Amino acid sequence: MADTIAETVDLLYTIDQENLTPDQQIALGSALANLAQAERLAQINERLRGIHQVLNAWAMKATVDGGR
Repeated sequence: MADTIAETVDLLYTIDQENLTPDQQIALGSALANLAQAERLAQINERLRGIHQVLNAWAMKATVDGGR
């Protein structure tokens, strides 16, 4: 997903904004806002994955310790 975001950022920032119609400028602004949201969601997802790994490790340890 990160590669897709990076590629999209590169593409969006290569657009010559001075030659866009007002509708195209609005669409570009919307695309940039959506991209920022996707990037933030990717960061949140990465943190949640880390939390899940910690909780899973704790659950495994509790299972092993409880079985002794």
